[in-house]
Amino acid sequence: MSENLSNIRNIGIMAHIDAGKTTTTERILFYTGKSYKIGEVDEGTATMDWMVQEQERGITITSAATTVLWKHLNEEYKINIIDTPGHVDFTVEVERSLRILDGAVAIFCAVGGVQPQSETVWRQANKYHVPRICYINKMDRSGANFYSAVSQIKEKLDGNPVILAIPIGAEDEFSGIIDLLEMKAYVWSDEDQGVTYEAYDIPEDMMEEAAEYRDKMLDKLSEFDDDLAMKYLDDADSITAEELIPIIRKATIDRKIQPVLCGSSFKNKGVQKLIDAVVEYLPSPADIPAITGINPKTEKEETRECDPKAPFSALAFKIATDPYVGKLTFIKVYSGTLQAGATVWNVATGKRERVAKILLMHSNKQQQLESVEAGNIVALVGMKEIHTGDSLTDERHPISLENIEFPEPVITVAVEPKTKDDEDKLMNALARLAEEDPTFTVRVDENSGQTVISGMGELHLEILLDRLKREFNVECNHGKPRVAYKEEILQSVRHRTVYKKQTGGKGSYADIDFQLEPLPMDQHGLVFENKSLASAIAREFIPGIEKGFKQAMTNGVMAGFPLENLKVTVLDGSFHSVDSDVMAFEICAKIGFRDACREVPSIILEPIMKIEVVTPDEYIGNVTGDLNRRRAIVEQIDAQIGMQIIKAQVPLAEMFGYVTTLRSITSGRANYSMEFFKYEPVPQDIQDHIMNVGRFALL
Repeated sequence: MSENLSNIRNIGIMAHIDAGKTTTTERILFYTGKSYKIGEVDEGTATMDWMVQEQERGITITSAATTVLWKHLNEEYKINIIDTPGHVDFTVEVERSLRILDGAVAIFCAVGGVQPQSETVWRQANKYHVPRICYINKMDRSGANFYSAVSQIKEKLDGNPVILAIPIGAEDEFSGIIDLLEMKAYVWSDEDQGVTYEAYDIPEDMMEEAAEYRDKMLDKLSEFDDDLAMKYLDDADSITAEELIPIIRKATIDRKIQPVLCGSSFKNKGVQKLIDAVVEYLPSPADIPAITGINPKTEKEETRECDPKAPFSALAFKIATDPYVGKLTFIKVYSGTLQAGATVWNVATGKRERVAKILLMHSNKQQQLESVEAGNIVALVGMKEIHTGDSLTDERHPISLENIEFPEPVITVAVEPKTKDDEDKLMNALARLAEEDPTFTVRVDENSGQTVISGMGELHLEILLDRLKREFNVECNHGKPRVAYKEEILQSVRHRTVYKKQTGGKGSYADIDFQLEPLPMDQHGLVFENKSLASAIAREFIPGIEKGFKQAMTNGVMAGFPLENLKVTVLDGSFHSVDSDVMAFEICAKIGFRDACREVPSIILEPIMKIEVVTPDEYIGNVTGDLNRRRAIVEQIDAQIGMQIIKAQVPLAEMFGYVTTLRSITSGRANYSMEFFKYEPVPQDIQDHIMNVGRFALL
């Protein structure tokens, strides 16, 4: 049955940790009839936090997907919701979700306002041009300040918030909201968990405030519609909600404004009006411009309209392992229709993949579908060779959609199985986890032979090691977390390497004359250029040379850390008609890389983090003194009522165990958040220490 595209919403719920994303999602599930009882994060019963680790810690780790139906003004809407994590270690989950979402709900705590991870997710939403509405949550909490949170959205996020509803009371006195479009007060019942709510006349003592903010709303909206501007000047009181909704919707979809609502999800107040706002103001797949991509056959740009009759195209944005059905591939269908049992073309691998099942997901439960049309988000079963960011298309009409960029891992841990028998199990389990999570990498250190895993932070690796034990039944020893240092050469160098090996039969011969050059810090990976003549090095050997340099870069000659930004130019060389092959040139490139790097000075680079510490006034001296001891550069200190917010840059190496120290020096009253910022050279004395201590040590 064909669906009405304009009645579909693909939305994400994003915010700083503890702003109430999962609680809000649980309320949405309850009020839309998806859950018969409300799940609570604090009790470990949240539907969307289905992983054991999520329930134990009360945080969201993976982006859970669900689909709900909502009736509004006699129309039924289908809302695909993704509840994303707030912890910075799991920022990849937000990144890949925003890549495929049509709209987002940005949740802010009425007490904390705009917090560090709020800024990160807002930037990610800007990057993917995602329209959003804002929901100021936790209006019932002590210190809640709706207007302060709204002004922070404008000042800190450079947003254009338009208040559509104001709170009735705050903290313990919070009882409902005033809808500025209808000029009605809505109050929720405490008897039935907020299922029923009534519209009343605005209380007398709030009429003036409501009129003031309605006037501000109309003034802002009149900038986007000439007819409204005329009516606003002539007779503002006659403007109806029905006239305003299309104007707000268009300005929101064009990302010119962000409508602002408020409530208390935990106290069951305001959530139904938020769901109404999602269907009224956020875009449907039909409102989103046609997706563009490159046709791999012609190398030309093509577009795909969100039309069930167009050629099929989809993007795999998440891979997950399910204990019952195996590998799940979450996809957003951009065009066409996909039938269960059909074959799709993976543009990245150049291989066909058969779709065994199509599943509509509800957290970790699923419902089987016969087919899926453009505009929807589903999970596929049966994909064998697929990675996050791969494009799935009709084989006759291939299109490569824009891939997803992921941040680099900054922390490493050495692991080994407890018994020799578990070695294969460990490697298989790590490979499956790396397949799911693009910010988690696994490699074997050439110097020590140890298996080294890398991730986004201590919590990230802690969760993954816990999953090894619980999901894959692999017991392993692991070292202390270490910083993911890098190396960089400081000068360019020209070098010639000849590799000869004679073993009686066919020998090995390769000769490469090449130049190594450091690249700017903002460029990553190997830039490879071949300027040699075909008469010097046969063209079939060039891929082997590139592969050799790429592999050699993973272990620098200074301390064994990887080199990230390097240019290699092959200038000349020679080959033997019998003894030369691709492998010989690959080995020659590896030897040449190490020899050339030894001829020029190198440095070690370390990850620098952005940190924000929120502390009561009386501990400001203790906190800044401790940060200075950690080689931090304090950038600014902002004052809030009774609190100080310290923003600084600090090396990751100095931040292990910081949470314990911070609790100790502030009597447990301060908190902090941290995210990766950039790589910088380490000071000479610390570089010497790193060289002496060595790389990894198992406990």
